[in-house]
Amino acid sequence: MRYRLGCELGYEVQEAEGAPLVFNIEAQRTARQAVVEERLTLSAEAPQDRFLMPESGNRYLRVQAPRGPLTLRYEAVVELAPESVDPAAVGEMPAARLPLEVLTHLYPSRYVESDLLEPFARKEFGALPPGHQRVTAICNWVRDRLDYVPGSSDEHTSARDTLLQRQGVCRDFSHLSMAFCRALGIPARFVSAYAWRLSPPDFHAVMEAWLEGPEGGAWYLFDATRMAAPDGLVRIGIGRDAAEVAFCSPYGSVDCGSPKVWISALDRSDDAPSTTAAISLASL
Repeated sequence: MRYRLGCELGYEVQEAEGAPLVFNIEAQRTARQAVVEERLTLSAEAPQDRFLMPESGNRYLRVQAPRGPLTLRYEAVVELAPESVDPAAVGEMPAARLPLEVLTHLYPSRYVESDLLEPFARKEFGALPPGHQRVTAICNWVRDRLDYVPGSSDEHTSARDTLLQRQGVCRDFSHLSMAFCRALGIPARFVSAYAWRLSPPDFHAVMEAWLEGPEGGAWYLFDATRMAAPDGLVRIGIGRDAAEVAFCSPYGSVDCGSPKVWISALDRSDDAPSTTAAISLASL
């Protein structure tokens, strides 16, 4: 499945000497996600540095922007070859067999206080059959009990805040789902993505849970908002929570405009039914 996607971001740098901006907006390259073509353009000449984080595959771009307006435009064609598995065949992996590389995704983090929410999670979900179906039940619970309200949260809102306020946006739905998973011993991580059929188009936040399928352990995608199909998600960045995958981190006095984001399918119909299979784009 191929998708044409991109974004356009606008900024106004106030610092006389300019300011660095760090971007994480380029599609990842994995065994199941291939970047067929891509182009990144800047409206002003500026020094650039790139870094590929080995443990995550996140692609970072630092731009030393001059004072004044700056527009960044990223365009790409990405091909996905997701692994589709019967959810009933996907179980949980006991802690004794978890790869050491995924253990950090069991720990509490800045926005995911899984330790504080463990009693609630065990009472609500602890008796459910383990596996893909339990993570789906967690996401269903979050979707049914939270209101999706744009502007209802900010950079300080954590999973515990979201549980109390019962509203939020995609990052909040993901953080709360992750907190419940980690509390139950299921490694979970945050994913930023371009999301096919998301309306209105925007950067989207989902989660991945480490589960055991027929071919062994893998990261399986879940969207607690139910606004995007897992097999139509193009991964940008992954991290322990949203703090690690901001699409732009400016340093200095910088005014930010509203981002423009787009994604369209090149070889599938917009009204194609959403899959009910368990979807994975990454193993270790």
